[in-house]
Amino acid sequence: MGHDAFAHRGLGSAALVVIGALHARPAQTVAELVGSSSVSRATLYRALRRLADHGLVHHSGETWTLAPHALEGFGDRPLEAAAEEISEPARGWDAVAARHGTAGVASRRKAVHAAERTAYQRALERLSEHRSKAVVIVRDGRQIVIPAPRPDEVPTAWHAPDGCVLDPVTGRAVPDWRIATDGRLILITPADQRSYDELAAAHAEARSEWESAA
Repeated sequence: MGHDAFAHRGLGSAALVVIGALHARPAQTVAELVGSSSVSRATLYRALRRLADHGLVHHSGETWTLAPHALEGFGDRPLEAAAEEISEPARGWDAVAARHGTAGVASRRKAVHAAERTAYQRALERLSEHRSKAVVIVRDGRQIVIPAPRPDEVPTAWHAPDGCVLDPVTGRAVPDWRIATDGRLILITPADQRSYDELAAAHAEARSEWESAA
């Protein structure tokens, strides 16, 4: 699945599922493949056309089978196939990826993800250095939380539309970080079910209550 040939604009993940279904049980009809691959009929036809274009699958009547070396990415042209049915038999998965323009997609994606993880971890480490227990004061029998100093101001170069934060390494928006109305960073974790607006409002309320008490 990680091979460039099966990237989004290449053969696609559905083609890999179809190959697996035909490898497990050869000579299936389209109706049978819909059940064995759990792929919709429309998606199945598109996947079969892509595979057939590379000579990786062949059909005889209503049944479809894999080419002899399809699992290695090599297609062939049956003797009975019309000349226009297969434009060029595949010569390995790398050749398929190159033909679709997806060669190198997996390595680029891994590099981007690695850079994102590194930048994210660094941001967490910077924030953890300034974490401290909440400080409260008691006023009229009520406990009021003192908003802790937050050294997480977001540089202007990191600002993106809609309150998003740009990763300084990749230049892409980081989905788990937002910029609050006071220009500071908010981390929305999977455990926090509040929306960004609710988080910003809670922080603004805490600041207002503390300033009034002070």
